[in-house]
Amino acid sequence: QVQLVESGGGLVQAGGSLRLSCAASGSTFSIKASGWFRQAPGKQRELVAGISSDGNTNYADSVKGRFTISRDNAKNTVYLQMSSLKPEDTAVYYCYAFTTRDYWGQGTQVTVSS
Repeated sequence: QVQLVESGGGLVQAGGSLRLSCAASGSTFSIKASGWFRQAPGKQRELVAGISSDGNTNYADSVKGRFTISRDNAKNTVYLQMSSLKPEDTAVYYCYAFTTRDYWGQGTQVTVSS
């Protein structure tokens, strides 16, 4: 079992920055990949960024060059640094971790005002 706790969401003006954190506990040694999805009102949940256990990263085209995913293995924490935020980045952001199944955090709201 893996437990995920997100933090760092909030309200920011367009062009601003936020950093999301996702702290994992439990069987963290079994995590093969982790990252972030987001879901805006009326839209499907979409992948934002992911990072594998060997450090490979991938990003949605819409956030490439603006968002950076990273991991601190000593703290069992994954970060999402978001810069040059746009109103269309407004969504609930969910942390996930994959072992032999998916685990999800509770979500954190990010609101970008124009």
